[in-house]
This record gives sequence, structure tokens and C-alpha cells, in this order.
Amino acid sequence: MADGKRIACIVGNGFEDSELRIPYDTLKKEGHEVVLIGKKAGEEVKGKQGKETFRVEKGIDDVQVQDFDMLLIPGGHSPDNLRADERFVQFVKAFDDRGKLIAAVCHGPQLFISAGILDGRTLTAWTTIQHDLKRIPNVQVKDEAVVRDANWITSRKPDDLQDFSRAIVEDLKSARASEGQEART
Repeated sequence: MADGKRIACIVGNGFEDSELRIPYDTLKKEGHEVVLIGKKAGEEVKGKQGKETFRVEKGIDDVQVQDFDMLLIPGGHSPDNLRADERFVQFVKAFDDRGKLIAAVCHGPQLFISAGILDGRTLTAWTTIQHDLKRIPNVQVKDEAVVRDANWITSRKPDDLQDFSRAIVEDLKSARASEGQEART
């Protein structure tokens, strides 16, 4: 699909199975390219429930933010593992610095904490992460299925994934529409 977007998805072992599978399948079905990025190209990453296994397509050292339109961060244990690696933290920060769309679910916002990009932002996350976020000055936390704030879409848990995926698709469609408007003016 010519107008599909290129989406970076950072993932490591212990991701929440459905939080990668459902948005991944939804975005692919909509004609977007989803590139799985991990520590090393070719490595296998397994979901914490043991239901899903994915092969990492690109290593974090092999990608650049400008090559992608959006960043997807599935939850589970993966975000906590990834934030121990400064390369992933800087990748997230660079996406936000450029105002590119970032969609994070469950424990995904742990990477926002490590990247230091929360000042003045509104978001949601898994319950325990909400508690952490509420302790950070100048951050508003909502306990809602989907929270949009500027270039962020955040969600809480697997039960919210249909709404989360729909919100991402809507934002990508509106980005396509606005690009079309710019091309016509």
C-alpha cells in the first residue's frame, strides 16, 4: 500500500503477548509496515505468556528515527528490560523530540520515565505504572482505555487493545489525510 506508514516496534523478551500481536496484526492489515526492533537482528523474542514468538528484524544499532513514521511500545516485562539499555531510551526520546506518533501500552510508559519526557504530559498505563507516574511532578494520569496527548497514544492493558489499535489507525489515517492536504496546497 503506497500510503502505508513505516512503524518501529521496540520489543524484547517478556513482552505481553496480546499487546504485540493485536496492534501488529491490525496495523499490517491496514497496510502499514511494522518493523520489529530489538537488541540484535535475527534474535527471537518470546512473550511472557508463552503464546507468541517473534523474530527481531532490525537491531537497535541498525535503525534511525527518521526512517519511521511511528513508534509502538508493547507492554509486559519488555519495556523494563529495554530501558536498562540506553540505546532504546534515546530512541524513544528522539521520537518524542521530533513529535512523531508514539503508542505505548501497559508498562510501555516506563520508557517515557527513563527518557525524561513526561513533563506536562497526560497519559495512562498499567495500574502499578500509574502509581509510579502519579509521583512524578507535572504529569497527569488518567485511568482510561485510551489517552491521547499531542503525539502520544497510551493504553492500560490487554482489555483495551481493540480501542488502542483503533486509535492508532485513526491517527495514522488523519496523518495521511493532512499530508494529502499539504500536497494539494
